[in-house]
Amino acid sequence: MEYPITRLRRLRRSEPMRSLVRETHLEPGALILPLFLCEGEGVRREVSSMPGVFNLSVDEAVKEAESAAALGVGGLLLFGLPAEKDEQATGAWAEDGIVQRGLRALKASGAAKKLLLIADVCLCEYTSHGHCGIVKKQGEEYEIENDSSLALLSKTAVSLARAGADIVAPSDMMDGRVAAIRDHLDDEGLEQTPILSYASKFASAFYGPFREAADSAPQFGDRRSYQMDGANLREAMREIDLDLAEGADMILMKPAMPYLDVIRAARERFDVPIGAYQVSGEYAMLQAAFAKGWLDRQRAMMESLLSIRRAGAGFIVTYFAKEAAKALG
Repeated sequence: MEYPITRLRRLRRSEPMRSLVRETHLEPGALILPLFLCEGEGVRREVSSMPGVFNLSVDEAVKEAESAAALGVGGLLLFGLPAEKDEQATGAWAEDGIVQRGLRALKASGAAKKLLLIADVCLCEYTSHGHCGIVKKQGEEYEIENDSSLALLSKTAVSLARAGADIVAPSDMMDGRVAAIRDHLDDEGLEQTPILSYASKFASAFYGPFREAADSAPQFGDRRSYQMDGANLREAMREIDLDLAEGADMILMKPAMPYLDVIRAARERFDVPIGAYQVSGEYAMLQAAFAKGWLDRQRAMMESLLSIRRAGAGFIVTYFAKEAAKALG
């Protein structure tokens, strides 16, 4: 059929008509809000590069969770800023670690009945050197040791699950970490705890503001020897294949908007729940444009999230979770 018989504009003439034929939808329950937990009481310290994002003491995090739950947000992704750091990332797996305490407090609050509590599993926020695994010096060079890091990552996942995490989410990109975590969870009677694997996490410039928020910048080198090269789509599919074979229940793609093609390729290939993380740099760029008046705040925010959903993400980790949930009403 050709014009004038086919007029596609007929279905765009009003908002009710556009809503009726809309192919892709957002809903608050598919949004996950990241929270950064820090020591202290009554602490709500804004991250300078991420307007509207805060380092929160546990009591303030509970308030934030209750606010998110009231808006219908689906869950929280928790990160920790420990009081002290060391080479063994002790704060990541300690029973009284900051995220462990946060999980227990959140579980005791009313918000826990409405929110999934997802605990990020990584070592970078807790190591004195800022890398995601154990570091070994070889001559003048430093090597991030893969296999020796798995024991600490597994220990961390078990500790977080015991403290109340509904889902553990390894983000370190060490080879074999999903299998190691699954084995340790099962051995500890935590076989019902699902694993959300950051299966294709790229070494990206868009993580910059996060490193301020989580105080996790590497003290030397970078993470390109273990996070993925942004040029490699086929390798991303291999990473996902491996993680699913090792027991991952869900996968998370990171970053989101610069890697929409990766999300789409994964959606077409894998029949598992897929999420995407709209990372700190994506958020910061939009906030900077909003501050200058260069973009319409609500329209640009919602369009960015819709693009991620349309690419194939069933759920989205985003710092806009509360604001978007309000807009969705």
